[in-house]
Amino acid sequence: EAHLVESGGGSVQAGGSLRLSCKASIFTWNRVCMAWFHRAPGKERGGVAGLAGEGSERLAESVKGRFTISKDNANNTLYLTMNNLKPEDSGIYYCAADLIYGCQIKSVYDSRWYQSQYYNYWGQGTQVTVSS
Repeated sequence: EAHLVESGGGSVQAGGSLRLSCKASIFTWNRVCMAWFHRAPGKERGGVAGLAGEGSERLAESVKGRFTISKDNANNTLYLTMNNLKPEDSGIYYCAADLIYGCQIKSVYDSRWYQSQYYNYWGQGTQVTVSS
């Protein structure tokens, strides 16, 4: 079982930065596979960043060089550091956790890092608005 709560969203100008946080209530924190998803207005939700238990990072091509995913194991918190934000980054960001498939299978099939169906728990989302 898992409960995820995102925070840190807000409104910024293009080129600005935000750091999103996901506080997780997960007893098996060291064995979960975590990710951040983005739902832009009028579009389907898609993964932007994933983090394996061992710390390896996966990033969508659109955010490479701008976003970084990290976690604080001591506090069961996942972060998404967002730099050089663009208007197209606007939307709702969701924290996701997979306690069933694990990161290993996503490492074998890379596309699964970015697909909602391979995650089992979701936060409520936090809104990010980037103005030009």
